[in-house]
Amino acid sequence: MLKVYNTMSRQKEPFKPLEEGKVSIYCCGVTPYNHPHIGNARPFVTWDVIRRYFSSKGYQVRYIQNFTDVDDKIIRTAKEEGLSWSDISGRYIKAYFEAMDALNVRHADVYPRVSETIPDIIRMVQTLVDKGYAYAVENGDVFYSVEKFAGYGKLSGRKLEDMQAGARIEVDERKHHPMDFALWKAAKPGEPSWESPWGNGRPGWHIECSAMSLKYLGETFDFHGGGSDLIFPHHENEIAQSQACIGDDHSFARYWLHNGFITIHNEKMSKSRNNFFTVKDILQEYSGEVVRFFILQTHYRSPLDFSDERLKEAQTSLGRLANTQEYIQELADKTWPSAKERESELVRKAAECRAAFDEAMEDDFNTALAISQMFALSKEINIYYQEVANSGKGFDAEAFAEVKGIWDDMADILGLFEQKKGAEDDGLTEKLMSLIAAIRQEARQNKNWALADRIRDDLKDLGIVLEDTPNGVRWKRI
Repeated sequence: MLKVYNTMSRQKEPFKPLEEGKVSIYCCGVTPYNHPHIGNARPFVTWDVIRRYFSSKGYQVRYIQNFTDVDDKIIRTAKEEGLSWSDISGRYIKAYFEAMDALNVRHADVYPRVSETIPDIIRMVQTLVDKGYAYAVENGDVFYSVEKFAGYGKLSGRKLEDMQAGARIEVDERKHHPMDFALWKAAKPGEPSWESPWGNGRPGWHIECSAMSLKYLGETFDFHGGGSDLIFPHHENEIAQSQACIGDDHSFARYWLHNGFITIHNEKMSKSRNNFFTVKDILQEYSGEVVRFFILQTHYRSPLDFSDERLKEAQTSLGRLANTQEYIQELADKTWPSAKERESELVRKAAECRAAFDEAMEDDFNTALAISQMFALSKEINIYYQEVANSGKGFDAEAFAEVKGIWDDMADILGLFEQKKGAEDDGLTEKLMSLIAAIRQEARQNKNWALADRIRDDLKDLGIVLEDTPNGVRWKRI
């Protein structure tokens, strides 16, 4: 049975879908005013694996992720560059997709934007005003009254009387309580604004996600997720305004999942601290799959310290699995002497690895432990490959197809080995590599060690190694 750690209850709970066979998910997206950094990427890689796992179990998954495309930081960046706010958000939404595509993150079903959801936001604010949970002040700002919501603080575990104004919450004498937060902001000169019952203005930060999640997933849905920094005030405020709007008899999101921070020398990575690394910059040195693997090697709720050394370790570890992937493809593609061993030991061990893989994923999506089962199966496949390719043992195609299916399923859930090595070339790469290998082999036979070593070293610099086997020379990418 799948168990997930629910931030609301602070414990692992059995997952029971709201609707049988379906899973609904809302994840808070980015504010597109800069290139996404590695910390931004972690929740999206995490939820991508969760979506894939549910899909592998036959669930119909609906996944919504927003863009906060109207925000103070976007407006400030636009002014600095002399552009419109929409130009800035459009540029960095494009950059977001480029980064996530490189990390094998599949696209959400819908990416609602604040600027496209204004009528829904206004209706929600009006409902809160009508119900007495919100109030307008003289200049056209509208605030939510936290004292009117009895459950305020239940997600973060804070008590209202102990709270102080926090991040993104400005102390304002017009507020009834210091923790009251803006639902609607009156227009300022030179800023984007929309007409509303309270005058021209734009939405506050928190109301956006409430309106978008309710619009696309309904009054109650399964999962709401994001980084741990969103627990308070963002998600706390979402709960307050959403439940006040739809009624306390509805639960809004049923499970709250939050990923841990990515740190630099144990300090939280953030753009405000200027200690962040963009995905774009990291991809100059490492492949997207290495970055993805680096993220998944640690359980999503645990802190993850970022360093070049850790990335290199991830690259080496993924390289071991990639080597097995090459062996699998070679075994599947070539013709080998046949042998019928349907109930082979390899099939049994592969099935055990898959069961353990699922057990890890069922325990709050423990990708770190799930990956260890890929390494366990990798070891068995490597041994089998050596027996077939180098020792002349017969090949059981039917049995190996089952093993390959298990491997492929695990890789698909984790999102590995999906990036093409390059454009289709009608076998030209293989032919060129065979030619290079043959030239090197001829050089060795002629005892031209200098040429043979140069070919080997130059290929290694390009990320390619040659291996001598009883069946001839084979090449692989590092």
